[in-house]
Amino acid sequence: MTTTGTLYIVSAPSGAGKTSLVKALIDTMAQVRVSVSHTTRAMRPGEVDGVNYHFTAREDFVEMLKQGDFLEHAEVFGNLYGTSHSWVKQTLAKGYDLILEIDWQGAQQVRKLVPDAKSIFILPPTHKDLRQRLHNRGQDADDVIDLRMQQAIAEMSHYVEYDYIVINDQFATALDDLKAIFRANQLRLESQQKRHTQLLCDLLR
Repeated sequence: MTTTGTLYIVSAPSGAGKTSLVKALIDTMAQVRVSVSHTTRAMRPGEVDGVNYHFTAREDFVEMLKQGDFLEHAEVFGNLYGTSHSWVKQTLAKGYDLILEIDWQGAQQVRKLVPDAKSIFILPPTHKDLRQRLHNRGQDADDVIDLRMQQAIAEMSHYVEYDYIVINDQFATALDDLKAIFRANQLRLESQQKRHTQLLCDLLR
């Protein structure tokens, strides 16, 4: 019997290492997937429909919105982005654990619709480390980094809303912590009963 997967919300301020940690996690855990969002923006060179995003016509996105099919959605620079509830349910039904990489506001939307979702907040070890990581990206001027730091502090204040906290000081340790959360949930009684129905019945004969 296939066990239903678990929905995980993973949030972090910019520069905390969320994207790298999630990528490393799914590279080592076969039954974990990352949610693919729907978007109305144009496909960029090298992107693949259904892999990077589900590229969707604006009128179709709006219709899905009217039908209440989005767990969470937002408009960024005139483009719509959202996580399809039906797509998430289909993926979980196949037994995959699914990660939503969203901010704390999106997390609040998702919790209302999927109250049993697990949530993880990734934090940097210090302000200094976070600033250095943002600087090392080489993408932003100092004034933009100052703004990102202000935003990060505001975002980090919401860590208390999450089930798990991972501090990304040493990458390997943070990855082990993340794996431990997923593995522990896979070993819960309900999941194991579904996964090993016949074995458990045979042991009690």
